[in-house]
Amino acid sequence: MVDEPTAGELRRFVLEAQPLRGQWVRLGSAWRDLRACRSYPPVVASLLGEAATAAVLLAATLKFEGTLTLQIAGSGRVRLLVAQCTDQFQLRAVANHDLAATEAVGFSELVGAGRLVVTVQSEQTSANYQGIVPLEGENLAACLERYFESSEQLPTRLLLAADGERAGGMLLQKLPSATVGGEGSGALLQQAWEELRAGLDSLSPEQLLAAAAEDSLRRVFGAHDCRLFGPTAVRFACRCSNARVASLVKSLGVEEARAALASEGALTVTCEFCGRDYRYDAVDIAQLFAADGVVQPPPSGYN
Repeated sequence: MVDEPTAGELRRFVLEAQPLRGQWVRLGSAWRDLRACRSYPPVVASLLGEAATAAVLLAATLKFEGTLTLQIAGSGRVRLLVAQCTDQFQLRAVANHDLAATEAVGFSELVGAGRLVVTVQSEQTSANYQGIVPLEGENLAACLERYFESSEQLPTRLLLAADGERAGGMLLQKLPSATVGGEGSGALLQQAWEELRAGLDSLSPEQLLAAAAEDSLRRVFGAHDCRLFGPTAVRFACRCSNARVASLVKSLGVEEARAALASEGALTVTCEFCGRDYRYDAVDIAQLFAADGVVQPPPSGYN
């Protein structure tokens, strides 16, 4: 029986006897709401679901108010994929591709040569952190493991999966304190790490998507004493707004805005994440730019 959170949830866990931690994520209606915004071939939808899950897992490591953005930019069939998750676990994602619905391709052909970029933006300051790794590996999880190794210096194991109804994942990580201790404690830690990696690898995508967090962790950790924390809700939520779109239109400049009015009768901006249309007619454009003292009301002839 599938144990599915209503929208989505994150569960953090730690090992009591070893400096190891992790997160488990399951997305239900949050994933379906995200998918409903645009139509994707199954192989693209699967990658998008894995990326959305990964964004939640990585956002769970944030220690401040902000947004984590995971971006895939490559030369393959998926030219660009962006998944964003805030510290409040509001999630959105989108992918641009040139793949037919009937085509099934592997990860390397899907993304091609390119890079995986992880960007963390703080809400309190203007400081951003960015880590970049090449798109090398058999799947997205392998690329992210390389990111943690090169950018965070934290040994990490990831498992990601997605289908038409659910997306999910699990992250296992050594804490920075894992480097401290004697030779004996280091050997015990390494043994535990190898055991847990094997346990994680034993989970099939179907089990990851269907089993409850308690059941998945029991299978992975076996006899190890693991503390599982309570759930944190995850939901789909786009960050587009009238104010954000108005700022974008103003950045285009009055001449380009008027050109759109002349050719189309209105300027329409569509959010790629959620598909919402923002329509500006001649009066809207005049008021938008007049607020900054840029232009007078539009000349006659505009509808």
